[in-house]
Amino acid sequence: MKTITVIGGTGYVGAAIVAEALSRGLTVRTLSRSLPAAVGVQATVGSVLDRAAVAEAMLGADVVIGALSPRGELAGHIQQAYEGVLAEAASAGIPAIIVGGFGSLRPAPGAPRIVDGPDFPADYRAEAAEMAALLPILEAGEVDWLFVSPAMEFGAFNPGERTGRYALGNDVARFDEQGRSTISGADFAIGIIDLVIAGGHHREHLSLTSA
Repeated sequence: MKTITVIGGTGYVGAAIVAEALSRGLTVRTLSRSLPAAVGVQATVGSVLDRAAVAEAMLGADVVIGALSPRGELAGHIQQAYEGVLAEAASAGIPAIIVGGFGSLRPAPGAPRIVDGPDFPADYRAEAAEMAALLPILEAGEVDWLFVSPAMEFGAFNPGERTGRYALGNDVARFDEQGRSTISGADFAIGIIDLVIAGGHHREHLSLTSA
């Protein structure tokens, strides 16, 4: 089975991905500022801004998954953080899956991204724009990448339940018949690990929502 490295493995989405990967028998390495709660993880404790720590955490990995948010020490530095991760991935010749944000999606094919629309909440615009700015970096780089955006109602504020089902889409936001866009942390993690195991997607902006 594959070895994955989860950058940001103790955050909301990172911890869910770690738990799902372990349940599938994958070997899991992490890089975070604290030790993960999950048993059986090969953990590196440190900052993603420290290239030596990034290199240590990615040693022997078949794929790296970035689950970082531009908050705390990473506010304004998410590009710097991921440039280091992507450089290590390029050196190792492995793919990278980056967990993006809902604001990076488009309301319709070819339309401007949601974060660039006039109705996007001002309190979250800077953070969402910082995540969306990673896409041109990925597109211009050498690494085989996936950028996976969650639903609008996604996060620790709305953990939801594990259903074992999800819908995989492209870079256009998807809503249900009630106009909602949701997915639980556990189901999002299932989708991410399915992408790791099944492969078949390369250099794409994808989305995961409730089925």
